[in-house]
Amino acid sequence: MIVAGEASGDYHGARLVRAMQTRDPELFFCGIGGDGLRSAGVRIMVDAHDLSVVGITEVFAKLPDLLRGMGRAKGLLRSLQPDLLILIDFPDFNLHLAAAAKRLGVPVLYYISPQIWAWRPGRVKKIGRRVDHMAVILPFEEKFYRRHGIPATFVGHPLLDTGEGQRDKGTKGQRDGIEPSAGKGGLTIGLLPGSRDREVARHLPLMLAAAEEIRASRPDADFFVSLAPSVKAAHVAAVMAGCNGFSPRLVPGGASEAFRRCDLVIAVSGTVTLEAALHGIPMVILYRVSPLSYWLGRCMIRVEHISLVNLISGRAVVPELIQGRAAPRHIADETLALIENPRRFHRLKNELANIRHRIASAGGAGAADRVARIAIDMLRSGTDAPP
Repeated sequence: MIVAGEASGDYHGARLVRAMQTRDPELFFCGIGGDGLRSAGVRIMVDAHDLSVVGITEVFAKLPDLLRGMGRAKGLLRSLQPDLLILIDFPDFNLHLAAAAKRLGVPVLYYISPQIWAWRPGRVKKIGRRVDHMAVILPFEEKFYRRHGIPATFVGHPLLDTGEGQRDKGTKGQRDGIEPSAGKGGLTIGLLPGSRDREVARHLPLMLAAAEEIRASRPDADFFVSLAPSVKAAHVAAVMAGCNGFSPRLVPGGASEAFRRCDLVIAVSGTVTLEAALHGIPMVILYRVSPLSYWLGRCMIRVEHISLVNLISGRAVVPELIQGRAAPRHIADETLALIENPRRFHRLKNELANIRHRIASAGGAGAADRVARIAIDMLRSGTDAPP
């Protein structure tokens, strides 16, 4: 049984399922996920789209769906008694489900750790009681869990698998040799408003307003909106229509397609920012939640930055515009500060190349295969995989 409640987890989970099926074609998978897991052959009992939620207080609006999803997942655990439960990110839901699995004697493998080193560190005790093995994707996470007596293996970052996280020879920046201040050279900026409907509704209007301000200073700038696979085009189009202003073209294919087309992105904070870094794409990061969610988050967060790029670097490598500062004027100012300063622009590209090198040298490609080996070992032993 496999559970991925968000778009990125669904994508990485599908890779893991295929890697496990390569080792054992007789495996049967079911659980919670989206189109990625469904296309990998998983029987989806609850669609992840019904469970996806942003922020702390926003959970209440989704509570009926979350409770129904949890009820079905627990029922599936009881009736199926799977040989292994694989949980991917989505911590509040998955850690609760892990407790039910442990009561039933079902081994639990957790792939892609909650960021408990950043906020709510007390959850490490729950993980120690409920999870048999952690498959982690950041180098420092293995030491963190082992220090707390929890079996953990650093498997590398899944964005490095099969060439992900690097620009092709045919990408726009390499093909055209564009300098960001080249005037008529042509500058393409991608707007990445998120992988959830509510994220898009909250952030895309800010991005579009900022794009209009940028165009006033850089009329050569071309914009597009990246459509995440987990968001319907009709929803994005409706948000854009409601803005009654600048409406750039909509580009399907997710973030990877966006990175092949652009010189810079304006993106919501999340996994996509690390993916941009691995592609070498400079970025401006923003994020907004409800005022109460923001206040509660600030009380619990234990780190200075929220983006994975800055967390891995240990300093502010890319601009972060959070809550009140996530306003069109600030977004436009930070973007123009990058594209009008070639030295700063290329210095940032070098910083991003260093991040990619650090992650690649620590683990390299093949995360799905490494997790598959751990999962197969757990299936065979019925308990924890060897370290």
